[in-house]
Amino acid sequence: MKKIIFGVITATMLFACKTQNVVETQPQQPTVASIDLVNVENDKVWVTVDPDRFTSDTTTFYIPKTVPGTYSTDNYGKFSEAFKAIDYKGKEMPFKKIDENSWTITDAKVLDKVMYQVNDSFDWEDEGGVYSMAGTNILKDENFLLNLHGFVGYFEDTKENRFRLEIKRPANLIAGTALTIDKTIDGETIDSKTDIYNLDRYFEVIDNPIMYSSPDTTSFMVEDMKVLINVFSPNDKFSAKSLRPNLEKTIRAQKKFLGDINSTDKYAILVYLSATPGEKDAGNFGALEHHTSTVVVMPETMEAKALDESMTDIVSHEFFHIITPLGIHSKEVHYFDYNDPKMSQHLWLYEGVTEYFANLFQVNQGLISNQEFYDRMVDKINISKRFDDTVPFTVMSKNILTDEYKDSYYNVYQKGALIGMALDIRLRELSGGKMGILDLMKKLNAKYGKDRPFDDDQLISDIVELTYPEIQDFFDTYITGTTPIPYNEFFAKAGLEEKEVMSEVGFFLKGQTPYITANQATMQIMFRKDIELNTFLKDLGVQGGDTLKSVNGTEYNIQNVYELITASNSWKEGDEISMIVIREGEEINLEGKITKPMDMEMKMVEIQNPDGEQMELRHAWLKG
Repeated sequence: MKKIIFGVITATMLFACKTQNVVETQPQQPTVASIDLVNVENDKVWVTVDPDRFTSDTTTFYIPKTVPGTYSTDNYGKFSEAFKAIDYKGKEMPFKKIDENSWTITDAKVLDKVMYQVNDSFDWEDEGGVYSMAGTNILKDENFLLNLHGFVGYFEDTKENRFRLEIKRPANLIAGTALTIDKTIDGETIDSKTDIYNLDRYFEVIDNPIMYSSPDTTSFMVEDMKVLINVFSPNDKFSAKSLRPNLEKTIRAQKKFLGDINSTDKYAILVYLSATPGEKDAGNFGALEHHTSTVVVMPETMEAKALDESMTDIVSHEFFHIITPLGIHSKEVHYFDYNDPKMSQHLWLYEGVTEYFANLFQVNQGLISNQEFYDRMVDKINISKRFDDTVPFTVMSKNILTDEYKDSYYNVYQKGALIGMALDIRLRELSGGKMGILDLMKKLNAKYGKDRPFDDDQLISDIVELTYPEIQDFFDTYITGTTPIPYNEFFAKAGLEEKEVMSEVGFFLKGQTPYITANQATMQIMFRKDIELNTFLKDLGVQGGDTLKSVNGTEYNIQNVYELITASNSWKEGDEISMIVIREGEEINLEGKITKPMDMEMKMVEIQNPDGEQMELRHAWLKG
């Protein structure tokens, strides 16, 4: 942590009656970043960044090209315009724009500050290619979603300097954030105030998103950790109070699962609900982790049950990032270069193990059944097969920002989690059930911790040292090597086998396999002829080759087929349903009741007569 550094004062007394002059080095002043959320112009806000005096002749100002957790090149500088460099006399100075994210200023010794306007990403077409949860929103007097990497830049060689953040905001809006407001100052008018935050380095600026909106907040304590929930629901469909029970249940279970791992005393969940997805509003959904908070973006149109289920999976994943990369991370992460990033080899750890824990804790704490956990892992196996399974995961991770590997990003959450699962089972096998991957994370956290990053090339050998020599073979074969993981062999160690069984499926999807297809020429939805339909569709009278016209009075085609699938998630067994299909040119009205859709499906299931070792390993793996 940076602290104020005073110069050494040399004050040697040469004679009792004589003193000498003392020269004191001035303490380094923080960079002051100011954001004006009151005087909004055309959905743009002014940002001022005022550094300490420069001793160099030239400096470059940067807005991040990429930030941790996104694994993509997003060029946040493209949302800025009207850039100005101002000298100490208040006059504009010449500068050169190098690219979308950087501006070079000569004669830096007389530079006082830079100013620029920022657009919000939600208003851009396709959000400028930025994930909504990493994006920004400017809705005058109502909502400001400040992922600060989209607003605040830094000067070269100053990322480790102290920062002061000053946010002028409407008096009726409050800050949702894990940060502590050091001071609030009354504004020039009764309608405005300024919040001041003091931070140790630039990383803390971009690692602490803030959402300003009308008060809709709640909090609860989990052991010695305070959890804050802030919600923006433009049509008041949801509130912090309505989301709290499910989130509290989830995080209490996570803390119990983690045991003595305690990386933070405060955690903030900022929830932005999109009223009009894609129409000058957030259009893609999920969450972006930070060390002590997460930004969640979801559609407000979701049903309460579906939102709760999604929040459980999303927030549990983000919360587990307090293990890694908060507690365990490489130097590439700790000293992240926002404009020339060097990526770590170990996305299997940061995202893969985190995603694995987000599923494992649910079966461990009784939130889901063993079978549901197996089904989730098998789904990940099936999705991961769409990617090249022979590419070493460390190579893909190290090069995730390149054109060759950037499309493999999604596989981090599939095969990355499966690496975590296979490593967990192998550790349980070698230790007689006594050590799993959570135990390994605790050992790594004790060895490193959030202020001691590891060398990227050293991690695997450290893991081997902390566990068993055989684990080196596991890494050499499946993570740094090119051999696909033989999942069925690992499942067999825990007494599981692949078997076709009758099980519940979706109304229109069986896992990743749809029961419907599209006629691109007519834009119509058709039921497939080449597969067996589920029991619900057959009982209703649907036949392969039928064209779907409407369900419960709503017409559907290719353009709104996802609305049909979303609507079906809220269908309840026993409710009435009517469906109009076209068969051989004739409209047919099919009516009946909603029944549970069942179909034969290949699943990973528990064998009927496992041996003692298999039972013990399974119990240690899922419940240990």
